[in-house]
Amino acid sequence: MATSADTSSSNTVQTEATSNRAAAWSEGFRAFIGTGWADRPEVLPEPRETSGLAAARRERLSAQFPGQRLVLPAGGMKQRSNDTDYLYRAHSAFSYYTGWAADTEPDSVLVLDPKESGHTATLYFRERAGRDTDEFYTNAAIGEFWIGARPSLAQVAADLAVATADLSAFTADAADLTVDVDDDLTRAVSEMRLVKDAYEISQMRLAVDATARGFDDVVAELPKVLAHERGERIVEGVFAGRARADGNGVGYETIAAAGPHACILHWTRNDGRVVPGDLILIDAGVELDSYYTADITRTIPVSGTFTEVQRRVYEAVREAADEAFAIVRPGIRFREVHAAAMAVIARKTAEWGLLPVTAEEALLKENEQHRRYMVHGTSHHLGTDVHDCAQARREMYADAVIEPGMVFTIEPGLYFQVDDLTVPEEYRGIGVRIEDDILVTEDGAENLSAGIPRTADEVEAWLAR
Repeated sequence: MATSADTSSSNTVQTEATSNRAAAWSEGFRAFIGTGWADRPEVLPEPRETSGLAAARRERLSAQFPGQRLVLPAGGMKQRSNDTDYLYRAHSAFSYYTGWAADTEPDSVLVLDPKESGHTATLYFRERAGRDTDEFYTNAAIGEFWIGARPSLAQVAADLAVATADLSAFTADAADLTVDVDDDLTRAVSEMRLVKDAYEISQMRLAVDATARGFDDVVAELPKVLAHERGERIVEGVFAGRARADGNGVGYETIAAAGPHACILHWTRNDGRVVPGDLILIDAGVELDSYYTADITRTIPVSGTFTEVQRRVYEAVREAADEAFAIVRPGIRFREVHAAAMAVIARKTAEWGLLPVTAEEALLKENEQHRRYMVHGTSHHLGTDVHDCAQARREMYADAVIEPGMVFTIEPGLYFQVDDLTVPEEYRGIGVRIEDDILVTEDGAENLSAGIPRTADEVEAWLAR
């Protein structure tokens, strides 16, 4: 992002495949397929809801870079293997400043050209291949026989309320794009997204609601999960079905971590069996067509009830999450959320005799022995990226004062590895994380995902239903 876009190479594989197919077309076929098509009147849509929001965002960005040419590419298709690609997703910054999301045309580029006052925005993308060319049936990258109908320049201009031009007219002048500008632009687009507007908050609510339905789907399928030799994959697949039905897909690779796998923080292989008596840690989020995503974790006893030790660990994590949530309000520092959760983690692990020092001593910067059992942070911002605004400066992120409209996670955990000799055997192999999506309000905070069962009693009742 924020660099010259190479728009010529992303479809190399498809182009090669196209040329191979094209060699097979006879002159008779070409003549016949090029005629006999009904007229298709071009209907211009009304501007979409996000068009005005995107224009206002561009104005704010423009004010930070007077006289600078700014280039924000959507990015191209990514090759999966041979002539197949991964499901396309545009760059989040491109989407933020255009209002285009799941329906973005690959390789599009938003350019803000400086003028005497502000910038002029132009959206470049490849014009659709009409019936007056042979590309509609020969070009597997853009041909409508291959990928379906595509919008015209005029339709996109009306839809997004921004000037459009064919991609062939785009020129990237390296002299206009210095390294310093790139770095500053990357930072700026992250920092602008730290506080969500009303539309973004509404999208976050919808993403959380869809994710809640996905968790319900998984719970309903637990008998099938337990019966399959790769039950973790069944969990992943069930949630993915909900994500595709209710949104664009998953916001990130689902973690379905049963038993000791729950102690592996980013376990996405998901190829293990789910055994009766296990806990399964499910970290998953639905990404909407607008690209806004939830990020929620629940840890579930697959047999329906927690053992005494599982419940002890689970409730300690929940207490850490609740303590962190209790302090969230405008005016505190973002890093204080993590500190509140870690105070509980230190206290509990000290009570259980796992630390070589007291909880108070462990919380000193030079010690932190309790972090052996929770090495990750407690919170990150959330939005169109699951780890949103990650390029923001530290003083705007970790050290920042919390403001209304910020959305972030609270996700403490405890993880006791199977080979950890510092903990009693009964704890080994237990991993618990509880993660919720939090909206900062004018006078406090709202847990957007509070409706998904959280306490041990609520989880057991959920499973019983």
